[in-house]
Amino acid sequence: MTKDGTHILSLENGYHLWSRTVGTGKPIKLLTLHGGPGAGHEPYERFPEFLNPDGVEVTQYDQLGAWYSDQPDFDDPANVERFLNYDYYLNEVEEVRQQLGCEDGEFYLAGHSWGGLLAQEYALRHPGVVKGLIIISMIDNIDDYVTNINAIREHEFDADVVAFMREVEERGEWDNPTYQAYATQLDQAYITRHPNAPHHQISTMGTAVYNHFQGNNEFVITGELAHWSVAERLHEITVPTLLTFGGHESMPLSVAREMRGCVSRQMLDTSIWSIIQKYSSTICDILFKTLRRALSNQINCS
Repeated sequence: MTKDGTHILSLENGYHLWSRTVGTGKPIKLLTLHGGPGAGHEPYERFPEFLNPDGVEVTQYDQLGAWYSDQPDFDDPANVERFLNYDYYLNEVEEVRQQLGCEDGEFYLAGHSWGGLLAQEYALRHPGVVKGLIIISMIDNIDDYVTNINAIREHEFDADVVAFMREVEERGEWDNPTYQAYATQLDQAYITRHPNAPHHQISTMGTAVYNHFQGNNEFVITGELAHWSVAERLHEITVPTLLTFGGHESMPLSVAREMRGCVSRQMLDTSIWSIIQKYSSTICDILFKTLRRALSNQINCS
């Protein structure tokens, strides 16, 4: 353990992951999974500020290939085959969970976007291990997401722009500056929503991880995420589950509402929120009021 709860986790594969636990010893344990894939823990940095006072211990970590953690050489096909797959990242969650001492049935798992995918898969693979789930801006299948992002693009742009973007994508000319300008416009409207927020002077994105699973940007799926789904198995998740989605984002809210009826146990609550990095006090209050109520209800019923 080092400064401010930071802990470097040494994996069995020889690589190392950065983690940070704030509020050590508090009764409610929350392990967070970041999005991307290949992004970092930073969307969760304010969770301790809001949740520690209510007895929640918050742990963040960067997955392999992301920001503070080790970065394998993904130009090596052997590393791509070994690490860039669902099984690796799900096994990583389990190894992190064990190293951090999160006991079976005694911790909550929160996942944003890609992290929400991992959280759903983890709960299905390890029934009874998590006490509850918090799924942030992630539905239960990719095909509905693709349908929605295509509809968004057709709504935002004229037909000739959409046709141009599709032609560029078919040719794989991802560096086309005009295409990138349109992609950035979509990103700022539906993903980041705060283009002038402070940001790092260097790129912190695990681009190789992101490109392998997603593709070039949030509005195409050309990687391993294509056709992913747990929709037919969602009813097997029996732990209390909180779903949170933004009112203006790339995930289809109609599918989110359907998910509420598929999880076997009733949702703790629902909340509509904008991405936490916006640092809006109003949005933070809404989100964390919901999280506090959900988590405190659970511990009071234990």
